[in-house]
Amino acid sequence: MRRDTRPEAVDAAGRDAVRAGGAGTPTDPVHIDPARVDPAVLGTLLARHGWTRRGGSEGRYTRWTPPDDLEPDTSLLVPADRRFDDSIDLLDEAIAALSHSGVPSARAILAALLVPGDEIHWRRETPGVGGAVTWGSEEDLHVGATAMLSAAAKAGLLRAAYFGARLDAYAAEFLDRVLVVAPGTGAGLLTAYAPAPEDRSITTTLVRALEATRDAIDLQRVSGRTEAFDDGVRLGVSRELIASVVQLVRGSEGIEIALDWAASVGTPRGFASRRLHLEFSPGDLPALEAAGERLEHSEPAVDVELTGAVVRLKRPVPGGEGQARLAVLSGADVDEVRVRLGEEDYRTAVESHLAGVPVRLRGRLERKGGFRKLSLPSRLVPVELDAAERERMLKALRLRVGGPTAGEGGEAG
Repeated sequence: MRRDTRPEAVDAAGRDAVRAGGAGTPTDPVHIDPARVDPAVLGTLLARHGWTRRGGSEGRYTRWTPPDDLEPDTSLLVPADRRFDDSIDLLDEAIAALSHSGVPSARAILAALLVPGDEIHWRRETPGVGGAVTWGSEEDLHVGATAMLSAAAKAGLLRAAYFGARLDAYAAEFLDRVLVVAPGTGAGLLTAYAPAPEDRSITTTLVRALEATRDAIDLQRVSGRTEAFDDGVRLGVSRELIASVVQLVRGSEGIEIALDWAASVGTPRGFASRRLHLEFSPGDLPALEAAGERLEHSEPAVDVELTGAVVRLKRPVPGGEGQARLAVLSGADVDEVRVRLGEEDYRTAVESHLAGVPVRLRGRLERKGGFRKLSLPSRLVPVELDAAERERMLKALRLRVGGPTAGEGGEAG
């Protein structure tokens, strides 16, 4: 029987501990309902983290001890299943023992029980003293990991060589669902839990894309051929993913990226024999940087028809053409676009802004500024809304841009 993975089934205090960077300290008990713990999942996690199975009552329970003979007095009894009267008591005692254990992997096991998800691990090797690293190095680790997850989220929805600002909102929503825990084994380490199975298409995309990136680097080193990076786009490789690897590698002695599938969900189809564990080194940087630049310039402009609200207006002098900025409501996977308008369209944009009415137009969404420029615009026309739709639009805009403004650096009419 699988553990209940609904949000309400996860203890709130435990989730707060995970969000804060770990599953508590060795002296703070972790609040996990033993009735919701699947013994098979706990056994899988113990084995994954190197705990040793010592036997036990056949068919009733198994006994586990910490790896490398750490804490010889610690021993966990894990029931075979929940059929026996004492199974809940044994699980409760095992959780309490893990909670008070000083073995680093105990914290990771508790975190995995608290937060069902695929575990993504980053290790960034940097020079340090006594296991400590600089503040900037830790910041680079978090920034690079965030960018990597964002790139995987976008590629999980749409394959593209370069995204720019496209799908930023979608990626941000995914990142809000990811929990980060500290593995408790030193600086330069980061573990994140991506929801499974809800967001598993993103983690599987990340695995394929990183493997394709590693293969493309190796092929270029051996043969000088670079097309493998382009071919990797269909697997999720993008300029953003490559930039995240560059961010992690630059200034380090190398990075390792590993992934363990959520024990409570199991391994996805087609990945039974694969456990992501890849390394990138400073020697990979020239190939990565060249590939990132090529992918950015290979993505073509996109024809779109979008509806947006005018939030900024600017022109150097009254009369003539000017520039407008639109908060995109539909038609393009970006939050805002800039567009240069002729005199008549500019005045229509001013009137629409003052009336709180959105506008619609066609054009070419270009890369400049991260796919935020609309070129070759068609005639700009107002879009009439009923009172309820207009109020919803204005509320959404206030949340996104912090209140309507106009005339940035110039006139509004």
